[in-house]
Amino acid sequence: MANFLELQGISKRFGGVVALRDVDLSLAAGEVHCLVGENGSGKSTLIKIISGVLAPEPGGRIVIEGREYPHLDPVHSTACGIQVIYQDLSLFPNLTVAENISIASHLGRPQVVNWKRLRATAAAAMARIGASLDPDERVEDLSIANRQLVAICRAMAADAKLVIMDEPTASLSRHEVDALIRLVADLKRHGICIVFVSHRLDEVMEIAERVTVLRDGAKVGEFPAREMDDKKLATLMTGKSFAYKTSLTDSTTADVVLSVSHLTRTGQYEDVSLDIRAGEIVGLTGLLGSGRTEFALSLFGMNRPTSGEIRLNGKPLALKTNAQAIEEGIAYVSEDRLNLGLVLEQPISSNILVTVLDKLTNGIGLVPEQTRQATAQHWIKELAIKAPNADNAVRTLSGGNQQRVVLAKWMATAPKLLILDSPTVGVDIAAKDGIYEVVRALAAKGVAILLISDEIPEVFYHSHRVLVMRGGKLVGERVPHESSEEELQAMVDA
Repeated sequence: MANFLELQGISKRFGGVVALRDVDLSLAAGEVHCLVGENGSGKSTLIKIISGVLAPEPGGRIVIEGREYPHLDPVHSTACGIQVIYQDLSLFPNLTVAENISIASHLGRPQVVNWKRLRATAAAAMARIGASLDPDERVEDLSIANRQLVAICRAMAADAKLVIMDEPTASLSRHEVDALIRLVADLKRHGICIVFVSHRLDEVMEIAERVTVLRDGAKVGEFPAREMDDKKLATLMTGKSFAYKTSLTDSTTADVVLSVSHLTRTGQYEDVSLDIRAGEIVGLTGLLGSGRTEFALSLFGMNRPTSGEIRLNGKPLALKTNAQAIEEGIAYVSEDRLNLGLVLEQPISSNILVTVLDKLTNGIGLVPEQTRQATAQHWIKELAIKAPNADNAVRTLSGGNQQRVVLAKWMATAPKLLILDSPTVGVDIAAKDGIYEVVRALAAKGVAILLISDEIPEVFYHSHRVLVMRGGKLVGERVPHESSEEELQAMVDA
């Protein structure tokens, strides 16, 4: 099959920092090609060069359908049929589905909107990928999975020949991931090239024909996906080997920190009872809509239950607000760290201290600079956050370090119970390993931890017990060292 795009000898420097070093890449029409690497490996820089946002250093070659370009700009890249779907999707939440899909045809000079043509363009794009969405619904009211469909339809409306999907599964459940993989296979059949960027390595092997691995700005190699597994890829990406074992720790004699009895919120979850002991990591998994997050939010005072009881260290709680939950010693790390966990434009130090500002103020209601710096530095060191300056905006950090900032923010409150909702979403393999180390260290200090994830390996290898939720009910429990991943997956899918 003929190559749609060829990159030869592509390099990029930012001052004295080499972001890409002599990278070659070829993409064939109608293939699924995965691009993998740790944060900082050069993936984003390469994508920006392909999409025309950045120009490479002189000497590299960009060839699209046989025509050579010294560099691209976004207009030329789009005209060549290149579309990028970023992790944040870059949609207009206040506009409708049809308006978002057809937006490209209305950019540029002012013009009167032809609403009939706009809706026809959107309908044709949705029909092309088999999407069934209400064209008049506002995008802000859609699920993450349906927003992603809108972004893909927008690419189809722009006559895409190459679609780059940057972390497309980061916020999706396993069921939604399966639907996306089917959609990508359909785009392939229509001759569209897909570049799939993902930290979830099991998906890479499932969907790709070829895999290109980057490390420290250089190309490690290009490999047939059928010859790869997640362990080989992780080693190629990092130069290290990762091997996890199930925990043999027995927490049954430790004090019960959280006790939930017959907790129900009508329409969301029903009759949930569980205990979590000091130093115990309890995994909670299940498909989308199983009630996991709704239950967790009730424990954090943001989703009041209809009936049942919550006890923390034996004390009954009637939580009405998250502020009350925090005061009682409950911390919650949301799966959406970018929108709910961090203030991206604010300094790293401010994000860490936001939960304990009232405890750091002096007699006139101000936080002394020395206290602010000392407290922030303590948590930066404690959680090994790679930050050259605590006053830098938190958006300047990698995904793994951003997640460590979120953990630091909550650890500063000295929680008794820590709820982690998909804590490694969008984080590369090495950063995941670092987060798991932090979680294990917290448990070793006696913190009770509820680890929520739809990634079976995550809960299987990093929990002492795993609970399965389906249809709003707890339907089973497994102790990992007495079970298997396959058995746990079967229970989730039953």
